[in-house]
Amino acid sequence: MAKAGGVWILPLIAAWWWLSTAATVRGSNSTTIYDELRAQGLPVGLLPKGIAKYSFNGTSGEFEVWMPEPCNAKFENEVHYDSNIKGILGFGRIGKLSGMSAQELFLWFPVKGIRVDVPTSGLIHFDVGVADKQLSLSLFEDPPDCNPEVNAGSEGVLRAAW
Repeated sequence: MAKAGGVWILPLIAAWWWLSTAATVRGSNSTTIYDELRAQGLPVGLLPKGIAKYSFNGTSGEFEVWMPEPCNAKFENEVHYDSNIKGILGFGRIGKLSGMSAQELFLWFPVKGIRVDVPTSGLIHFDVGVADKQLSLSLFEDPPDCNPEVNAGSEGVLRAAW
């Protein structure tokens, strides 16, 4: 009788594993990078429309976004998005950001991090290395339209806009 009981354990474990794996795959397909931003207390307009795919590691916070082509969006200043954007997502912040740069006084500066200290302040901070740029959170309520790249880059070099 003990043998018969043991035979049922393996199929039950296999069924449980299959169901839990299937649920994880379905769950990941139903969320977007915008959902991940919102869950971390960040506005969805930090990333533009037109994202082709993304990956997100819920444990480490590492994310990567792919777009068909580099593009620019307009907020108070011009923001450039490379076709590949990476960073580490945490509550109210994005660290170790690459693939995004902001224009200030005709120069392009790589955006290294983004943070919302106190959501009720209505401010969001962009770390561009040499300065901390504060902008209104309301500018980032919706993902912006992104126009094809024009004289920009975020290769870590300051570039003049022509």
